[in-house]
Amino acid sequence: MYEIIDSYKDVNDIKNMSEEEIKNFSDEIRKFLINKVSNTGGHLSSNLGVVELTLALYKVFDFNNDKIIWDVGHQAYVHKILTGRAKNFDTLRKYNGMSGFPKKNESKYDFFETGHSSTSISAAVGMARSRDIKKENHEVIAVIGDGALTGGMAFEALNDIGFNKSKIIVVLNDNGISIAENVGGLSMHLAKLRGDKKYNKLKKEIKSFSRSSIGKTMNKSMKYLKDSIKKILLPSSLFEDMGFKYFGPIDGHNIKELTKILENAKNIDAPVLIHVKTTKGKGYDYAEENPYKFHGIGPFNLENGEVEDKSGKITYSKVFGDTIIDMAREEKNIVAITAAMPDGCALTSYSKEFPDRFFDVGIAEQHAVTMAAGMASTGIKPYFAVYSTFLQRGYDQVLHDVCIQNLPVVFAIDRSGIVGNDGETHQGIFDLSYLSMIPNITIMSPKCTEELKNMLYYSKNFNGPLAIRYPRGGDVFTEGFKVQKEFTFGKWEIITEGENIAIIAVGKMVQFANEAVMKLKEEGINITLINAVFVKPLDYTLLDEIKKHYKVVITVEDNVIAGGFGSYVNQYINSSEISIKNLGYPDEFVPHGDIDTLYKLYKLDSEGIYNKIKEEM
Repeated sequence: MYEIIDSYKDVNDIKNMSEEEIKNFSDEIRKFLINKVSNTGGHLSSNLGVVELTLALYKVFDFNNDKIIWDVGHQAYVHKILTGRAKNFDTLRKYNGMSGFPKKNESKYDFFETGHSSTSISAAVGMARSRDIKKENHEVIAVIGDGALTGGMAFEALNDIGFNKSKIIVVLNDNGISIAENVGGLSMHLAKLRGDKKYNKLKKEIKSFSRSSIGKTMNKSMKYLKDSIKKILLPSSLFEDMGFKYFGPIDGHNIKELTKILENAKNIDAPVLIHVKTTKGKGYDYAEENPYKFHGIGPFNLENGEVEDKSGKITYSKVFGDTIIDMAREEKNIVAITAAMPDGCALTSYSKEFPDRFFDVGIAEQHAVTMAAGMASTGIKPYFAVYSTFLQRGYDQVLHDVCIQNLPVVFAIDRSGIVGNDGETHQGIFDLSYLSMIPNITIMSPKCTEELKNMLYYSKNFNGPLAIRYPRGGDVFTEGFKVQKEFTFGKWEIITEGENIAIIAVGKMVQFANEAVMKLKEEGINITLINAVFVKPLDYTLLDEIKKHYKVVITVEDNVIAGGFGSYVNQYINSSEISIKNLGYPDEFVPHGDIDTLYKLYKLDSEGIYNKIKEEM
C-alpha cells in the first residue's frame, strides 16, 4: 500500500534519494498520516505541515551523530516514521502503544522528551554546551513553532545563545497558527517578515545582481547594503539583533530550497535561525481549512473530516464556557483569560460576545497569572481558564503574585486528573498537591457538571484566590445524585450514611465511589459516602465526627497520593485506632492510554473502589 514507506530501511535511505523521490515520499507520508490518525486520533495538522521540513533535516543532517529537539513534540510523527516506527502507528497514543510525543525509550533518535511548548531551545543549548565541553563535533538543532515563541522561556534561551554565541541551529516553523490563532506583537512581526513585498523584491534583485561579474567583486559591499536596507524596511531585525545569523523566510515545502539553506547553516560557526514558512494541515483539505480542529483530534471520518461523538455527554468545559457567558452578562467586571487555549477551554463563544473582556495572552501562563493578579487588585474579577498541566508553568506567580496578596483570582482548572492519550506531560494529576500547600488559596471540585455551574456562581462573590478543578469529558454516573446549589465555606456533603466505613471522595471520583457504594448496598452493606466539595480547607467539624464513629476511612482522588487530599486527611485524623487508606496515583508518571483503561489500571474505577472497600471489611 505504501511503496516507499514499506521498503524504507533507515535514515541513510533519504540521503540517496533524488529531489523527485523525496517529493513522492512526502506525498506518501501525508497519505499514511491521514489514514492512520483518522483511526487512532492524534495531532494531524501540525504533522502534515512539517513533512518536507523533516525530510530536508534528515537529508542534510546525520542524526546518528547530530541531535534534534522538537518543541512540544506533537509534530514529530514524520520523525517517527523516518526512525523506523511506521509499523507502530496503529498503536499511536494507546496504552502500551507508541506515544504521540518523543520518548527516549522508543528510539535512540528521540534525544529529548518534550510535551510542553517553548522548551526546545533551552534544551538544545544545554546539549550544545555539553558538546563543546566534551570537544565533540556535531550539530544541535531545535525546531520550534511561532506560537511557542510567545513563551518567555524561548526568549530567555535566544537571549542567552545570542550573547554567548553558542553554535546552534534554530528552525522556526512559522505557520501563523498554533493551537489557536497566534496573538501578540511577535506574531505581527513575523507576518511582516513573511509578507513585506518591498523587502522580498529588493532581496531578489540584490541576489540576482550579486551573481553578475560586477556583483561578485562587490559582494561584500552589497551584503552590507542589503543588511542596512533590511534594517530600514523592516520594523526590527529581531533575531539578528539578538546575535543570530538569520535566513528567511523560506518556503517550508520546497525541498530544494530547504536543503540548500540547511547545508549553509552547517557551515556557519555561530548561532543560526532559519525562518521556515509552512502550511498547517497541508495535503488534507479539511485540515487546511480548519487547522485548529485537526490540531489534536479523535478518530474521524476520512471522507468528510467529521469526528463521531459517541458519548453525547455535556462536557465540564462546555458547562464552564456557557456559565461564564451567563455570569458576564450579569456582572460587568468579569473577564476571561486564556493562554492560547480558547477552544480547548470553551471560551470561543465568550470571546465573540465579550471581545473587550476576553484576553488570550498566547503561550504565556506566567504572564496570564500575574496579569490576572493585576486586574484583581483593581476590582476586576478575572477567571483564568487553564489546563491543569499548563498551570504548573505559572506556579511561582500563583504563589507569589496572587496568594501572598490574597487576590480574588479564580483559576478554572480544566483537564484535572487523567486526560488520557497525551500521556505523562499532560496528565493533570498534580494540581491538588502543588496548590494545597499554598496559604490563602481555596480549592473546590464539583462531583458533576451541574455542580460546576453552581460553583462558578459561588465564585463570583468569593473574596480570595479560588481554584475550581474539573476533569476532561463529561459525567459517568450521576443517577440518584442530589446536586448542591448552595455552598458553605469549608463544608462537605454527606451523600449516603452508613456504619464503620467512611469514603471521602473528591470531584468526579464521587461518581465512581457512589457506584461502588450502591453495589455494596445491594449486598446489604451500608457505608458512608462524603463529597469533599472543598479540598482546602478540609471540613474539620465533619472529620471530628468521623474520628468518633468510624473505624475505616478511605479517601479517593484523581491526583497523586503524595501531598494530595488524602495526605491532609491523614495528617488531621492522625489516630492509631482508625485505618486510613488513600486511593490515588502512586509516586510515578501515568502513561498514555484511554481514560477508562487508566482508571481501571490504577484501581480508581468503581470496581477498583468496590474491591478496596471489601478488602478493608
